[in-house]
Amino acid sequence: MSGKAEFSIFNVSTDLIPEDERVPLLREFYCRGVLKAEVEARDGRPAAASFTSHVLPEAQLLIGGLCGARVIRTKQLVSDGDDSLALILNRSGVLGISARGHDLKLQAGQAVLTSAEDVTIFERLSLGSGFSLRVPRRVLAPMIVDVDDAVMRVIPESATGLRLLADYAIALIHEKALEAPAMRQLGVAHLHDLLALVLGATDHPREAIGRRGIKAARLQKAKFLIVNNCWQQDISVTTVAQELGVTPRYLQRLFEADGKTFSSFLTEQRLKRAHRMLREPDFAERPVSSIAYDVGFGDLSYFNRCFRRAYGATPTDVRSGGAL
Repeated sequence: MSGKAEFSIFNVSTDLIPEDERVPLLREFYCRGVLKAEVEARDGRPAAASFTSHVLPEAQLLIGGLCGARVIRTKQLVSDGDDSLALILNRSGVLGISARGHDLKLQAGQAVLTSAEDVTIFERLSLGSGFSLRVPRRVLAPMIVDVDDAVMRVIPESATGLRLLADYAIALIHEKALEAPAMRQLGVAHLHDLLALVLGATDHPREAIGRRGIKAARLQKAKFLIVNNCWQQDISVTTVAQELGVTPRYLQRLFEADGKTFSSFLTEQRLKRAHRMLREPDFAERPVSSIAYDVGFGDLSYFNRCFRRAYGATPTDVRSGGAL
Protein backbone atom coordinates (compact mmCIF):
# COMPACT_ATOMS: atom_id res chain seq x y z
CA MET A 1 0.00 0.00 0.00
CA SER A 2 1.46 3.30 -1.13
CA GLY A 3 2.02 6.25 1.15
CA LYS A 4 1.60 8.76 -1.67
CA ALA A 5 -1.16 11.35 -1.61
CA GLU A 6 -3.49 9.53 -4.02
CA PHE A 7 -7.23 9.67 -3.64
CA SER A 8 -9.46 7.40 -5.70
CA ILE A 9 -12.99 6.08 -5.42
CA PHE A 10 -13.90 2.73 -6.98
CA ASN A 11 -17.49 1.51 -7.24
CA VAL A 12 -18.79 -1.84 -8.40
CA SER A 13 -22.28 -3.29 -8.67
CA THR A 14 -23.36 -6.47 -10.41
CA ASP A 15 -27.02 -5.44 -10.67
CA LEU A 16 -26.92 -4.86 -14.43
CA ILE A 17 -24.04 -7.21 -15.24
CA PRO A 18 -24.59 -10.60 -16.97
CA GLU A 19 -23.87 -13.51 -14.65
CA ASP A 20 -20.90 -14.79 -16.65
CA GLU A 21 -19.18 -11.38 -16.44
CA ARG A 22 -19.54 -10.82 -12.71
CA VAL A 23 -16.60 -12.77 -11.34
CA PRO A 24 -14.08 -11.16 -13.75
CA LEU A 25 -15.53 -7.74 -12.88
CA LEU A 26 -15.15 -8.38 -9.15
CA ARG A 27 -11.61 -9.69 -9.62
CA GLU A 28 -10.66 -6.49 -11.44
CA PHE A 29 -12.33 -4.38 -8.73
CA TYR A 30 -10.37 -6.09 -5.96
CA CYS A 31 -7.06 -5.77 -7.77
CA ARG A 32 -7.61 -2.06 -8.49
CA GLY A 33 -9.42 -0.85 -5.38
CA VAL A 34 -8.74 -3.27 -2.50
CA LEU A 35 -5.86 -5.75 -2.78
CA LYS A 36 -4.89 -8.42 -5.29
CA ALA A 37 -7.14 -11.43 -4.84
CA GLU A 38 -8.85 -14.17 -6.80
CA VAL A 39 -12.62 -14.26 -6.91
CA GLU A 40 -14.50 -17.45 -7.67
CA ALA A 41 -18.16 -18.42 -7.79
CA ARG A 42 -19.47 -20.32 -4.78
CA ASP A 43 -21.73 -23.39 -5.00
CA GLY A 44 -22.61 -22.65 -8.61
CA ARG A 45 -24.69 -19.62 -7.63
CA PRO A 46 -24.42 -16.29 -9.49
CA ALA A 47 -22.14 -13.82 -7.75
CA ALA A 48 -23.71 -10.56 -6.61
CA ALA A 49 -21.98 -7.57 -5.05
CA SER A 50 -22.18 -3.86 -4.38
CA PHE A 51 -19.01 -2.19 -3.08
CA THR A 52 -17.42 1.23 -2.76
CA SER A 53 -13.70 1.54 -2.11
CA HIS A 54 -11.97 4.78 -1.07
CA VAL A 55 -8.22 4.59 -1.65
CA LEU A 56 -6.43 7.18 0.49
CA PRO A 57 -2.86 7.97 1.47
CA GLU A 58 -2.02 5.37 4.14
CA ALA A 59 -5.56 3.93 4.25
CA GLN A 60 -8.25 2.24 2.21
CA LEU A 61 -11.93 2.04 3.16
CA LEU A 62 -14.29 -0.58 1.74
CA ILE A 63 -18.04 -0.69 2.32
CA GLY A 64 -20.53 -3.09 0.79
CA GLY A 65 -21.67 -6.66 0.46
CA LEU A 66 -20.98 -9.82 -1.54
CA CYS A 67 -22.78 -13.12 -1.93
CA GLY A 68 -22.44 -16.17 -4.16
CA ALA A 69 -18.65 -15.85 -4.34
CA ARG A 70 -15.48 -16.21 -2.28
CA VAL A 71 -12.46 -13.92 -2.29
CA ILE A 72 -9.07 -15.63 -1.98
CA ARG A 73 -5.69 -14.11 -1.26
CA THR A 74 -3.72 -17.00 -2.77
CA LYS A 75 -0.21 -18.27 -2.04
CA GLN A 76 0.94 -16.82 -5.35
CA LEU A 77 -0.53 -13.40 -4.63
CA VAL A 78 0.90 -12.98 -1.12
CA SER A 79 4.34 -12.75 -2.70
CA ASP A 80 3.47 -9.33 -4.17
CA GLY A 81 5.03 -7.50 -1.20
CA ASP A 82 1.78 -6.07 0.18
CA ASP A 83 2.04 -6.29 3.98
CA SER A 84 -1.03 -4.21 4.81
CA LEU A 85 -3.33 -5.02 7.71
CA ALA A 86 -7.10 -4.74 7.52
CA LEU A 87 -9.75 -4.49 10.18
CA ILE A 88 -12.79 -6.35 8.82
CA LEU A 89 -16.07 -5.47 10.53
CA ASN A 90 -19.09 -7.63 9.74
CA ARG A 91 -22.11 -5.33 9.90
CA SER A 92 -24.81 -7.94 9.15
CA GLY A 93 -25.18 -11.60 8.23
CA VAL A 94 -22.35 -14.10 8.76
CA LEU A 95 -18.88 -13.69 7.26
CA GLY A 96 -16.41 -16.57 7.06
CA ILE A 97 -12.68 -15.82 7.16
CA SER A 98 -9.99 -18.50 7.04
CA ALA A 99 -6.28 -17.82 7.64
CA ARG A 100 -3.40 -19.01 9.87
CA GLY A 101 -5.24 -22.25 10.61
CA HIS A 102 -8.32 -20.44 11.93
CA ASP A 103 -11.79 -20.71 10.39
CA LEU A 104 -13.78 -17.83 11.81
CA LYS A 105 -17.46 -17.08 11.42
CA LEU A 106 -17.99 -13.42 12.23
CA GLN A 107 -21.45 -12.58 13.51
CA ALA A 108 -23.02 -9.15 13.08
CA GLY A 109 -20.99 -6.53 14.95
CA GLN A 110 -17.84 -8.64 15.29
CA ALA A 111 -14.52 -7.75 13.68
CA VAL A 112 -11.09 -9.24 13.00
CA LEU A 113 -7.68 -8.02 11.90
CA THR A 114 -6.27 -9.74 8.79
CA SER A 115 -2.89 -9.56 7.09
CA ALA A 116 -2.23 -9.33 3.35
CA GLU A 117 0.83 -11.51 3.97
CA ASP A 118 -1.40 -14.49 4.81
CA VAL A 119 -3.21 -16.84 2.48
CA THR A 120 -6.78 -15.87 3.33
CA ILE A 121 -10.28 -16.86 2.21
CA PHE A 122 -13.23 -14.50 2.66
CA GLU A 123 -16.65 -16.03 2.16
CA ARG A 124 -20.06 -14.54 2.85
CA LEU A 125 -21.99 -17.36 4.55
CA SER A 126 -25.28 -15.49 4.73
CA LEU A 127 -26.57 -12.33 3.11
CA GLY A 128 -25.09 -9.25 4.71
CA SER A 129 -22.66 -6.35 4.45
CA GLY A 130 -19.34 -5.32 5.87
CA PHE A 131 -16.82 -2.56 6.35
CA SER A 132 -13.03 -2.69 6.28
CA LEU A 133 -10.17 -0.32 7.00
CA ARG A 134 -6.83 -1.33 5.46
CA VAL A 135 -3.59 0.40 6.49
CA PRO A 136 0.13 -0.24 5.94
CA ARG A 137 1.80 -2.42 8.56
CA ARG A 138 4.29 0.38 9.31
CA VAL A 139 1.41 2.53 10.59
CA LEU A 140 0.22 0.04 13.22
CA ALA A 141 3.49 -1.63 14.18
CA PRO A 142 4.73 1.26 16.41
CA MET A 143 1.33 1.53 18.12
CA ILE A 144 0.74 -2.09 19.11
CA VAL A 145 3.05 -4.16 21.32
CA ASP A 146 2.76 -7.19 19.00
CA VAL A 147 0.60 -6.41 16.01
CA ASP A 148 0.94 -9.95 14.62
CA ASP A 149 -0.56 -11.30 17.82
CA ALA A 150 -3.73 -9.30 17.05
CA VAL A 151 -4.22 -10.92 13.63
CA MET A 152 -7.15 -13.40 13.33
CA ARG A 153 -8.46 -12.76 16.83
CA VAL A 154 -12.20 -12.08 16.98
CA ILE A 155 -12.94 -8.57 18.25
CA PRO A 156 -16.31 -8.39 20.02
CA GLU A 157 -18.90 -5.77 19.17
CA SER A 158 -18.36 -4.24 22.61
CA ALA A 159 -14.64 -3.59 22.02
CA THR A 160 -13.52 -0.07 22.92
CA GLY A 161 -13.81 2.29 19.97
CA LEU A 162 -15.03 -0.30 17.41
CA ARG A 163 -18.44 1.21 16.75
CA LEU A 164 -17.01 4.71 16.93
CA LEU A 165 -14.37 3.86 14.32
CA ALA A 166 -16.98 2.52 11.88
CA ASP A 167 -19.37 5.43 12.48
CA TYR A 168 -16.58 7.95 11.94
CA ALA A 169 -15.37 6.33 8.73
CA ILE A 170 -18.87 6.06 7.31
CA ALA A 171 -19.63 9.68 8.24
CA LEU A 172 -16.48 10.83 6.45
CA ILE A 173 -17.64 8.98 3.34
CA HIS A 174 -21.27 10.09 3.43
CA GLU A 175 -20.30 13.73 3.93
CA LYS A 176 -17.62 13.50 1.19
CA ALA A 177 -15.18 15.01 3.66
CA LEU A 178 -12.31 12.94 2.26
CA GLU A 179 -12.43 14.84 -1.02
CA ALA A 180 -10.83 17.86 0.68
CA PRO A 181 -7.04 17.34 1.01
CA ALA A 182 -6.75 18.92 4.48
CA MET A 183 -9.68 16.90 5.86
CA ARG A 184 -8.35 13.78 4.16
CA GLN A 185 -5.04 14.00 6.00
CA LEU A 186 -6.70 14.72 9.32
CA GLY A 187 -9.37 12.07 8.85
CA VAL A 188 -6.85 9.36 8.01
CA ALA A 189 -4.78 10.26 11.09
CA HIS A 190 -7.87 9.91 13.26
CA LEU A 191 -8.74 6.58 11.64
CA HIS A 192 -5.25 5.31 12.46
CA ASP A 193 -5.63 6.43 16.09
CA LEU A 194 -9.03 4.80 16.48
CA LEU A 195 -7.83 1.57 14.88
CA ALA A 196 -4.91 1.44 17.30
CA LEU A 197 -7.33 1.99 20.17
CA VAL A 198 -9.55 -0.90 19.01
CA LEU A 199 -6.54 -3.19 18.78
CA GLY A 200 -5.23 -2.19 22.19
CA ALA A 201 -2.60 0.53 21.91
CA THR A 202 -0.74 0.54 25.22
CA ASP A 203 1.95 3.22 25.38
CA HIS A 204 0.93 6.55 26.91
CA PRO A 205 1.76 8.87 23.98
CA ARG A 206 -0.37 6.75 21.69
CA GLU A 207 -3.17 6.61 24.22
CA ALA A 208 -3.22 10.41 24.20
CA ILE A 209 -3.36 10.44 20.41
CA GLY A 210 -6.12 7.88 20.55
CA ARG A 211 -8.14 10.16 22.80
CA ARG A 212 -7.79 12.95 20.25
CA GLY A 213 -9.04 10.55 17.60
CA ILE A 214 -12.03 9.65 19.77
CA LYS A 215 -12.90 13.32 20.25
CA ALA A 216 -12.75 13.95 16.52
CA ALA A 217 -14.91 10.90 15.82
CA ARG A 218 -17.49 11.88 18.42
CA LEU A 219 -17.69 15.42 17.10
CA GLN A 220 -18.10 14.13 13.55
CA LYS A 221 -20.85 11.75 14.63
CA ALA A 222 -22.59 14.54 16.58
CA LYS A 223 -22.56 16.74 13.49
CA PHE A 224 -23.87 13.86 11.39
CA LEU A 225 -26.76 13.34 13.83
CA ILE A 226 -27.59 17.05 13.83
CA VAL A 227 -27.47 17.41 10.03
CA ASN A 228 -29.85 14.48 9.60
CA ASN A 229 -32.22 15.40 12.44
CA CYS A 230 -32.05 19.20 12.64
CA TRP A 231 -35.69 19.54 11.60
CA GLN A 232 -36.82 17.92 14.86
CA GLN A 233 -37.73 20.63 17.35
CA ASP A 234 -36.86 18.45 20.34
CA ILE A 235 -33.28 17.81 19.27
CA SER A 236 -30.92 19.21 21.88
CA VAL A 237 -27.43 18.92 23.27
CA THR A 238 -28.88 16.51 25.83
CA THR A 239 -30.50 14.16 23.31
CA VAL A 240 -27.41 14.09 21.07
CA ALA A 241 -25.12 13.56 24.07
CA GLN A 242 -27.28 10.61 25.17
CA GLU A 243 -26.97 9.09 21.68
CA LEU A 244 -23.18 9.39 21.89
CA GLY A 245 -22.98 8.15 25.47
CA VAL A 246 -21.34 11.34 26.80
CA THR A 247 -22.40 14.23 29.01
CA PRO A 248 -23.93 17.40 27.54
CA ARG A 249 -21.04 19.47 28.89
CA TYR A 250 -18.49 17.16 27.25
CA LEU A 251 -20.32 17.56 23.93
CA GLN A 252 -20.42 21.32 24.34
CA ARG A 253 -16.66 21.37 24.86
CA LEU A 254 -16.15 19.36 21.66
CA PHE A 255 -18.01 22.02 19.69
CA GLU A 256 -16.23 24.86 21.48
CA ALA A 257 -12.85 23.35 20.59
CA ASP A 258 -14.04 23.35 16.98
CA GLY A 259 -14.82 27.06 17.15
CA LYS A 260 -18.61 26.84 17.46
CA THR A 261 -21.33 26.04 19.94
CA PHE A 262 -23.83 23.22 19.69
CA SER A 263 -26.65 25.74 19.28
CA SER A 264 -24.92 27.74 16.54
CA PHE A 265 -24.20 24.58 14.54
CA LEU A 266 -27.80 23.39 14.91
CA THR A 267 -29.17 26.78 13.86
CA GLU A 268 -26.81 26.86 10.89
CA GLN A 269 -28.06 23.49 9.65
CA ARG A 270 -31.71 24.52 10.03
CA LEU A 271 -31.07 27.73 8.08
CA LYS A 272 -29.31 25.81 5.30
CA ARG A 273 -32.29 23.47 5.08
CA ALA A 274 -34.71 26.43 4.92
CA HIS A 275 -32.58 28.19 2.28
CA ARG A 276 -32.68 25.08 0.06
CA MET A 277 -36.46 24.75 0.46
CA LEU A 278 -37.05 28.40 -0.41
CA ARG A 279 -35.19 27.96 -3.70
CA GLU A 280 -36.87 24.70 -4.71
CA PRO A 281 -40.00 24.85 -6.94
CA ASP A 282 -41.60 22.02 -4.96
CA PHE A 283 -42.00 24.36 -1.98
CA ALA A 284 -42.99 27.49 -3.88
CA GLU A 285 -46.54 27.45 -2.51
CA ARG A 286 -45.58 26.74 1.07
CA PRO A 287 -45.68 29.79 3.39
CA VAL A 288 -42.38 30.97 4.85
CA SER A 289 -43.78 30.39 8.34
CA SER A 290 -44.49 26.75 7.47
CA ILE A 291 -40.95 26.27 6.18
CA ALA A 292 -39.55 27.81 9.34
CA TYR A 293 -41.46 25.34 11.48
CA ASP A 294 -40.65 22.43 9.16
CA VAL A 295 -36.90 22.95 9.61
CA GLY A 296 -37.15 23.08 13.40
CA PHE A 297 -37.69 26.72 14.38
CA GLY A 298 -40.41 27.35 16.94
CA ASP A 299 -40.47 31.14 16.61
CA LEU A 300 -40.97 32.88 13.26
CA SER A 301 -39.44 36.20 14.36
CA TYR A 302 -36.30 34.44 15.57
CA PHE A 303 -36.11 32.52 12.31
CA ASN A 304 -36.33 35.73 10.27
CA ARG A 305 -33.61 37.42 12.33
CA CYS A 306 -31.27 34.44 12.05
CA PHE A 307 -31.94 34.09 8.33
CA ARG A 308 -31.20 37.75 7.57
CA ARG A 309 -28.03 37.59 9.67
CA ALA A 310 -26.82 34.47 7.84
CA TYR A 311 -27.71 35.43 4.26
CA GLY A 312 -28.04 39.22 4.29
CA ALA A 313 -31.54 38.91 2.87
CA THR A 314 -35.03 37.97 3.93
CA PRO A 315 -36.57 34.57 3.17
CA THR A 316 -38.92 36.32 0.72
CA ASP A 317 -35.95 37.86 -1.10
CA VAL A 318 -34.38 34.44 -1.53
CA ARG A 319 -37.62 32.89 -2.73
CA SER A 320 -38.15 35.62 -5.32
CA GLY A 321 -34.63 35.20 -6.66
CA GLY A 322 -33.52 38.64 -5.54
CA ALA A 323 -30.76 37.11 -3.39
CA LEU A 324 -28.68 33.95 -3.49
